[in-house]
Amino acid sequence: MFHIILFNPEIPPNTGNIMRLAANTGTTLHLIKPLGFNLNDNTLKRAGLDYKKDADFFIYDNLDLCLKSINFNEIYAFTKFAKKNFSKVSFKQNDCLLFGSETSGLPDDVIKQIKDTNKLRIPMVAKSRSLNLSNSVAITCLLYTSPSPRDRQKSRMPSSA
Repeated sequence: MFHIILFNPEIPPNTGNIMRLAANTGTTLHLIKPLGFNLNDNTLKRAGLDYKKDADFFIYDNLDLCLKSINFNEIYAFTKFAKKNFSKVSFKQNDCLLFGSETSGLPDDVIKQIKDTNKLRIPMVAKSRSLNLSNSVAITCLLYTSPSPRDRQKSRMPSSA
């Protein structure tokens, strides 16, 4: 298992989609206040469908309280300003993947707490501004949870769908 941390998420459908992803991949979702919505918001419910009851998620007043509650190996912060491509990292069990809010990303004081080697980016074409938060989490989650070609061969899992 690994941990997805959303720092001040603002858009209910994004968080609902990520909640659904967490429930379906067995990851733990951590939400850092303030949230830009109420957890009973209809758009959150619609995006998350009925997965809210199945998702392993927690809400914290701040990032420090969140990190104190998790037994983690490494924290990786995702920012478009990082130089290191996230696909170059071999994520391990109990790593934390930290994502900022949809409109402002991670604040400087949070980014400064992360080791430079753990600041990651998802590659985009040169003129792109940003990726949607739930898409970014899904891309990262896919890399983390996908079996390697060798593991697919061992399990007789199809190599493509």
